[in-house]
Amino acid sequence: MFILNLETSTKNCSVSLAKNGTTVLCKEIAEQGYSHAEKLHVFIEEILNESNVTFGDLNAIAVSKGPGSYTGLRIGVSAAKGLCYALQIPLISVDTLTVLAHQISIENGQIVPMIDARRMEVYSAIFDSNYEKLREVEAEILTSDSFSNFEGTLHFIGDSTEKAKTVLTDSRFVFHEKTIYPSSNEMSVLSFEKYQKNDFEDVAYFEPYYLKDFLLTK
Repeated sequence: MFILNLETSTKNCSVSLAKNGTTVLCKEIAEQGYSHAEKLHVFIEEILNESNVTFGDLNAIAVSKGPGSYTGLRIGVSAAKGLCYALQIPLISVDTLTVLAHQISIENGQIVPMIDARRMEVYSAIFDSNYEKLREVEAEILTSDSFSNFEGTLHFIGDSTEKAKTVLTDSRFVFHEKTIYPSSNEMSVLSFEKYQKNDFEDVAYFEPYYLKDFLLTK
């Protein structure tokens, strides 16, 4: 059972092919200039060719639904919806911060995946050590009082750790700096779980979870 996973919510353009929830092959690249439009379909074709899998072998397409980059999400969701429509297979959406949280494993405390939203603002959520969500996704401006209502050790991951460290200075805050962007590799098990539950999206009406309205500035 094959699922093609697309993750384009940040600077990381990431594609993986999973068989029964296990990643077969993953290709990704993170560039400052957002190369998603150029790389996404190339990665899809390369992964299928190198895995000897055809489009007809795919059982579903999974896409990271956000929050994240407006442009990145649009590119990923548009590609996923187009493939699902053409192949007549289900569309699965996976929460981006859940994908990011699964990049680390902890025994105690909570996981706080964060995606940069410019200046001192981030998109974040809070998970326990079993990846159960303790607090829903929020857009928030980081201050020294952020996360003060959560006790114990907090493990921060994502592309906002450097700016977070300037205000979150308590010793109970742990920063995992090697983990920067969500990856389609961690989507494999999550999309498979949703497939088994028939947790699918409406291909015609599904939209990314932007969290904030798109703003065009000079």
